[in-house]
Amino acid sequence: MKIQVQPKLIIHGGAGSSLHGKGGVEAVRHSLYKVIEEVYSLLLSGATARDAVVRGCQMLEDDPRFNAGTGSVLQSDGQIRMSAALMDGTTQSFSGVINVSRVKNPIDLAKALQSSPDRVLSDYGAAELARELQIPSYNALTDLRLQEWIQERQQNFKRTMAGVVAEPELVETSSARRGTIGVVALDTKGQIAVGTSTGGKGFERIGRVSDSAMPAGNYANKHAAVSCTGIGEHIIDECLAAKIVVRVTDGMSLKEAMKRSFAEAHENKRDFGAIALDANGAIAWGKTSQALLAAFHDGEKIGDTLELPEGTEVGCIEN
Repeated sequence: MKIQVQPKLIIHGGAGSSLHGKGGVEAVRHSLYKVIEEVYSLLLSGATARDAVVRGCQMLEDDPRFNAGTGSVLQSDGQIRMSAALMDGTTQSFSGVINVSRVKNPIDLAKALQSSPDRVLSDYGAAELARELQIPSYNALTDLRLQEWIQERQQNFKRTMAGVVAEPELVETSSARRGTIGVVALDTKGQIAVGTSTGGKGFERIGRVSDSAMPAGNYANKHAAVSCTGIGEHIIDECLAAKIVVRVTDGMSLKEAMKRSFAEAHENKRDFGAIALDANGAIAWGKTSQALLAAFHDGEKIGDTLELPEGTEVGCIEN
C-alpha cells in the first residue's frame, strides 16, 4: 500500500493590475480562503486530486467576483463564451471545452470528457455534450459585467481586456486586467491534478481561443502540475504550463523550473502568472504581472500572494 502523503493545494483567481485598496484585497482574500478551506478538507478526507480540483473550480466559477462561470466577461458581440480544462497527472489525460455558453460550470464538461475518446470540444460540440448530460441552461451574466461591456461599447472597445475581478469600483477603471481561475492539488496518495477555467479576455474577436483549454495554460503529469493566468497569447507563446512540467520531469526542481521559465518570460516581456505543485509537495507561484491572486494550503496553514511587490516574482515552499 502506498504511503499516505500530506495533501497540498494552491488556487488562483487571475493575474493583472494591482487590486484597488485594502477592501479589494480583503474581499478577494475572503473568496479564495473560503475555497481553500473547503477543498483542503476534501483532500484530508481522502478525495482524489481530480475531484478536489473540480470542486475548487466549481466554487471559483460560482463566485461572481472572478472571470469564470458566473461573472464571466462579455466578448465584443455581448455574448459570454467560456473555456475550461482538466488534467489528471496520474493518467496524464487532458480534457477541455472551448467557447461554451449557457452552462454554470464549464469544468463539469471538462470532467465528463476525461473518459471520452474525443477530449476537447468547442462551442457547438460542447453545447451538444451539455444537452446529452442534461445540464440545465444557465445565464452567467452579472450586472457588473454588463455595465463594463456597455462602457466599453460607448468607447468603441478601446481596452484590450476586461477586468480580472468584478467589483463596482473597478468598472470605472481603464487599466487592463486578466482573469482566469485555477486549482492545483496533491492528494493523500501522492496524485496530482490541475484545472483551469476562464471567461476569456473580454471584448475579444468572436472565436478567439484562450490558453486555458490548452496544455500551454493547464498541464500535469505524475511529476508536477501547473495552471496559468494572464494574457493568454503570452502564455501560449511561452507554452508556459507544459514547459514548467517538462523541466521538472527532466530533473529540475520545481523552484528552479519556475525561476528559469519566469526569467525567460521577463526577458520576452510577457504578462502572466502561474501556480504549481510537484509530487514531492513543493508549492510554487510566479508572476510577471503586477498582481497574482493566489492562495494556498501548505499542510499547516493558509497563505496567499495578494500583496506581492510589483514586478517579476517567483516563490516556492518546499518540503
